[in-house]
Amino acid sequence: MRYLVSLIAFAVLMNAQPRRIVSTAPSFTETVFAIGAGNRVVGVSQHCHFPLEVDRLPRIGTYIKPNIEAIVRLKPDLVLVHKEQPEVLKQLNSLGIKTLGLKNTGLEDTYASIRDVGAATGMVQEAARLEQSIRARLEAIRTASASGPKKSLLFVVGRSPGRLEGLIVVGKGSFLNELMSFAGGQNVFADSPVTYPRISVEGVLRADPDVIVDMGDMAVTIGVSEQHKQNVVKLWRQQGSLKAVKQNRIFAVAEDFFVVPGPRMAEAAEEFAKMLQGMAK
Repeated sequence: MRYLVSLIAFAVLMNAQPRRIVSTAPSFTETVFAIGAGNRVVGVSQHCHFPLEVDRLPRIGTYIKPNIEAIVRLKPDLVLVHKEQPEVLKQLNSLGIKTLGLKNTGLEDTYASIRDVGAATGMVQEAARLEQSIRARLEAIRTASASGPKKSLLFVVGRSPGRLEGLIVVGKGSFLNELMSFAGGQNVFADSPVTYPRISVEGVLRADPDVIVDMGDMAVTIGVSEQHKQNVVKLWRQQGSLKAVKQNRIFAVAEDFFVVPGPRMAEAAEEFAKMLQGMAK
């Protein structure tokens, strides 16, 4: 009898777990795959590129504007949506589609999202292990970087293509600000009340960072050439008075783990540490 009850309980649990998941953001997609539930994902956003398995999946639009009709056609039993998209959540819920609202602005938000995805998919232990792994890697980076002097760092996440105009940089509220700190750096715009403030090149000159990391005109990270990156570095070299230029610490990057607050965050922190320590190529 006890065995039969256990079987019934297991069947109920399995039926309660979502079997068809749609993700509207790269961080959510990477999390589902990282905890071992990737085989349940049936649709992803146009910005999802990792892991490679997502290349075969249907696309449901962008993070900013997911295609509700495309999502409905996939018959999901769970859709992962950012909490900053209340209208999308409302639309899907009105159609009877189960949603999970997630937030990943800061590190603790991201850890909470990992736990929430784990709970929603029945992968609680796997999610806990993933969170612990990320925390441990970041703490190891912090320990390794603690002995050296802190260097200032500027991360450009948006910019007019080919020009040092319309600069959007990392501010205090972003998870990237926290990753810079783990790597032994000091974000030059850490005091900004805006998560991603807009600044002028004159603002950069005043801040005069030791290191500049720029992926501002590489929103599409797939297929970025080395020539493109070299052109970005040349663009900054025109500002010869900057410490980062004098010290040859201008880095053009296109790897999406720099801007995806998910399982690969520690890789971004490791790269920041190399740049700050003068070890990056």
